[in-house]
Amino acid sequence: METLITFDEKQKVFHLSNGQISYLFSVEAGATLSHLYFGQAVKAYHGQLQYPRLDRGFSGNLPGSKDRTFSRDSVPEEYSSAGEMDFRTLASVVRQADGANALMLKYVSYEITPGKPKLTGLPAAYVENDDEAQTLTVTLQDEKSQVEFKLAYTIYRDYPIITRSVQVVNHGETKVKLEKVASMQLDFVGQDLDVISLPGAHVRERQITRTRVTPGIHQYSSIRGSSSHQMNPFVALVEPATTEFSGDAYGFALIYSGNHAFEVEKDQFGQTRLTAGINDFNFNWELQPGASFQAPEVLLTYSNHGLNGMSQGFHHLIQERVVRSKFKHAQRPIVVNNWEATYFDFDEAKLQTIVDEARNLGIEMFVLDDGWFGHRSNDDSSLGDWQVFAKKFPHGLKHFADYVHGKGLKFGLWIEPEMISYDSDLYRNHPDYLMQVPGREPSPARDQYILDLSRQEVIDNIFEQVKAILTANDVDYVKWDMNRHLSDIYSVGLPPERQGEVYHRYMLGVYQLMDRLTSAFPDVLFEGCSGGGGRFDAGLAYYMPQSWTSDNTDAVARLGIQAGTSLVYPPSLMTAHVSAVPNGQTGRTTSFATRGAVAMSAVFGYELDLTKLTTEEKQAVKEQIGKYQEVRDLVVNGDFFRLKDPGVGNEVAWMFVAKDQSEALVMDCQLLAEAQPFLTKTKLVGLDPNRKYQNVATKEIFGGDELMHFGYYNSVVKEDFVACLTHFKAL
Repeated sequence: METLITFDEKQKVFHLSNGQISYLFSVEAGATLSHLYFGQAVKAYHGQLQYPRLDRGFSGNLPGSKDRTFSRDSVPEEYSSAGEMDFRTLASVVRQADGANALMLKYVSYEITPGKPKLTGLPAAYVENDDEAQTLTVTLQDEKSQVEFKLAYTIYRDYPIITRSVQVVNHGETKVKLEKVASMQLDFVGQDLDVISLPGAHVRERQITRTRVTPGIHQYSSIRGSSSHQMNPFVALVEPATTEFSGDAYGFALIYSGNHAFEVEKDQFGQTRLTAGINDFNFNWELQPGASFQAPEVLLTYSNHGLNGMSQGFHHLIQERVVRSKFKHAQRPIVVNNWEATYFDFDEAKLQTIVDEARNLGIEMFVLDDGWFGHRSNDDSSLGDWQVFAKKFPHGLKHFADYVHGKGLKFGLWIEPEMISYDSDLYRNHPDYLMQVPGREPSPARDQYILDLSRQEVIDNIFEQVKAILTANDVDYVKWDMNRHLSDIYSVGLPPERQGEVYHRYMLGVYQLMDRLTSAFPDVLFEGCSGGGGRFDAGLAYYMPQSWTSDNTDAVARLGIQAGTSLVYPPSLMTAHVSAVPNGQTGRTTSFATRGAVAMSAVFGYELDLTKLTTEEKQAVKEQIGKYQEVRDLVVNGDFFRLKDPGVGNEVAWMFVAKDQSEALVMDCQLLAEAQPFLTKTKLVGLDPNRKYQNVATKEIFGGDELMHFGYYNSVVKEDFVACLTHFKAL
């Protein structure tokens, strides 16, 4: 097997390379790990990047050293710690038994192993066989406390991806407190950079934002107990001239669904440091002698083909080696969800009319949303009671599931297993299951409260309830929702001095529950949701192959949301539905065709009352379903390219290309009509220049090189918000 990782004993340089990317670092003075390079693959390194020795005023030197020309305050380190006289943003802070935060991490040893080990209790990228990757584990140690940091680097053979994570092991005789453990650090020297992030809000998630990296510390983070609508766990560092198709782009995505922080600092010497990992807000982890702590994993990718190249590196790895579900490459069923049709106001008879119409239109799955359990007729009751609401389903839920299946549809069910209502049997029987600070009234959100999933007995209770429902009712699909952020952070299962562990232990509990349920029901398609896109991250993708991208179903708003999401995550992870107009979130009215074109650029479905459609709308639904069934595999498994960005100009365009270049699907959208419009073109990418492609609708034939170099004129339409799909097939 060709080696992917080497260590030059003479130069003391580690080199990870797979022909696409290279990553190099060395052992410097004071057993310091010094970063050298991350970028386009190089064959060899001849020592020219040893950090220049300069006497930097007020940058302290190594303990006991009289050499003023080497300082951990200026050298580009692989991993830094408090107490070593590095005054920049630090990767780790450890509080020793004597109260000091001193930690002097020094290189001790390394190990290179085939494949990639699993991370205990955490989602992570994986391999299907050991030939796919190699893993380097570098051990750093603080001599006095005997605390070790094991830095893990995995490089894949066929993906431009390196994963990084950190495990902390206490080999000392006294306990220590971990106050910060970043999963990675990366220092850049001599590069002007922009930072791209994905901030947003509920119903306005993942809006692409690009700013110049300027002196100071900039944080992109969440302390909401989830990865959040407000800031996705991702950043990219790019050259100022980088575009969608050219320039250097470095991407970083954390495989974690809880509190996170990406910190970018441009220091006094113009160097840029990035750290990424669990947010240190209210994080304080007690590490007893002999114990270990595992930090989440980060995906690192590099592209010299701009943002689309970076995105495809993420897309391929996440879909193929983060998502584990049997559905990761499958053609997902076209669904209709009853929420916007009925909200809480339904019974079995009312739902059957929607099911009947769904069957007539060719829809493939009916999803029963909130309100089927306990005695829930509004937001303020029954969360935690995962038993069927007998008043709505007098013959039991299985009776209705059988009705759905009898019509030839699959049956899906909504759950929100992390939450509890005051008005629930679970709370009446187990009030201690609710997360709250002793002596303080907890804060509701959406009239609901949080279950303390840091406790095993709470996890077991919910697992058994949900398992019973799924087993008894022949469920094909589960929509897992989470409709609030965390507050009242306290667990009665931990002593006062360990309450700084609760945020992360909650997340570990959620992952355990997800792992147990998805493992127990491998034939059930699980979809993530958190008020729409509030927990859309690679951590959730490990358990669920798709997530509800946003509660905002407006097609025009979804252009920006889906484009931003695609910066990191493949369209196979995104679900998108056609909803009624005027849209419930924006009040905007768009055509059925536009709503369909945008929603068919992801995992497709409907979110409206089918019984209220006009004859013309029903015909449009049938045509959309037929078209999506024709292109569904291309959308799920094709390569995705952004052609024209939302927010730049008056058009948005993207496309899907089959892996074998045999077909392509293009989505073009004109935002606003003009009285005297400019003529515009759309140029395609990713086609075979030597093949001819036929427009499926018009039967026109074009060369692949023509479509990529000439493009075609966009239609001039005197109407706002006009989107269309164009399907090409190679002859």
